[in-house]
Amino acid sequence: MTQPRARAAASAGGTQPEEADRLRELLRTPSYRKTLVFSALLGIPVSLVAFWFLVALHELEHLVWDTLPESLGWAMPPWWWPLVLLPIAGLVVSWVVLRLPGSGGHIPAYGLQPGGSTSKALPGVVIAAVASLPLGATLGPEAPLIALGGGLALLFRELTRAPATPQSTALLGAAGAAAAIAAIFGNPVIGAVLLMEVIGVGGPQLFAIMLPALLSSGVGALVFTGFGRWTGLDTASLRLKVSGPFPHLDAGDVLWALLVAAVIGALVHYVFTAGRYLAALVAARTVRTTVLCALGAGVCAALYTLLTDRSPADVASSGQAAMVQLSAQPQSYGIAALVAVLVFKGAAYALCLGSLRGGPVFPALFLGAAAGVLAAPLPGLGFIPGMAAGMAAASAAALRLPVSSVVLVVMLLGSVSMIPVVILAAVVAFVVTELLPAGPGVAPGGAPPEPEPARARGAV
Repeated sequence: MTQPRARAAASAGGTQPEEADRLRELLRTPSYRKTLVFSALLGIPVSLVAFWFLVALHELEHLVWDTLPESLGWAMPPWWWPLVLLPIAGLVVSWVVLRLPGSGGHIPAYGLQPGGSTSKALPGVVIAAVASLPLGATLGPEAPLIALGGGLALLFRELTRAPATPQSTALLGAAGAAAAIAAIFGNPVIGAVLLMEVIGVGGPQLFAIMLPALLSSGVGALVFTGFGRWTGLDTASLRLKVSGPFPHLDAGDVLWALLVAAVIGALVHYVFTAGRYLAALVAARTVRTTVLCALGAGVCAALYTLLTDRSPADVASSGQAAMVQLSAQPQSYGIAALVAVLVFKGAAYALCLGSLRGGPVFPALFLGAAAGVLAAPLPGLGFIPGMAAGMAAASAAALRLPVSSVVLVVMLLGSVSMIPVVILAAVVAFVVTELLPAGPGVAPGGAPPEPEPARARGAV
């Protein structure tokens, strides 16, 4: 049988052989092979820039929330500290949104958005992230990293005067984003899996986009793991040191995990719905509403400190450092403190999602972990299964990426013993959020829906 006839016969039985043939043809294309080579070359510089960007954010946050208060004689930031810092963040972000290309990156209330990164948007992305994250936005660095990586990849293409096509723009943007996001997660695989779900394509398109992304993030990982005499750069480990050994799962852990996941999924969904409504208000009156939302997040942090006598950084931060403390010393948070941090950080999270710039991953993980620890005293539910289920449910509800959420939580725990409850919690939370009424839609590129004309609203 000739090759064309064989292909026709295979096609009659299904589409898989056709898709395999298409993928092989794509791999034989010189332009695609050049994109793979370019993706490997840009993995190192993008990873280096991402690393130093994260270092700068960490050092600025340490300066603002630790060094400066200590130099003024306070053991921790006073309760009014976020009331000063967050409105400044709101002013800077609103200026970036109105004045610079790219509006400072995607709006975090709409999750992690693929594409849309350009080299011209890089200054706005960096300024908005530096203003938001060290000054107390309840957001993480992952969304700015995705925009930074994608924009840098396209900038390197422009500097080398490589031909620009729609296909190369999509492929290089995904490759740069994967290399950058691997810097915060410390693992190129989670970066590739995350982008795979964010992009949301299948068949040969999936492999076509993911091969450059995986290649770039894998080569870029040499920056952190070391190569030859290069010892690598030391990044903060995301693995949680949980209190006590991992338990053997029983029926109580599994059954309670299902209920906890449904509740957390619904709560996180409504936090994001509130963030999207706020994003629409910010689009109508950018400066005023952005500053008011940032001030509201500061009020949440201040009230939390006044009520619990704990640092306002518990609320006014991504939650990454607090999550490490919570997992290692859950007894350091009493029930009242856990309830307070869930209420006030959840409110601050919604306000920041709709107004400032950053990523939605780490605050969701912290809120899920705190909710899981709060539920741990339930009869038959252990502390570690509760926390694992809470993180998986919150991440799946926030990102709408159940596979990435499972991989991320298992990586954080550093053990496969909790995989059953992690998978069940992620799936339950994802299904719950999909069945609940959706909030305001998202326009292409992550922008909020166009606001109604001022005359129709009866406002100036």
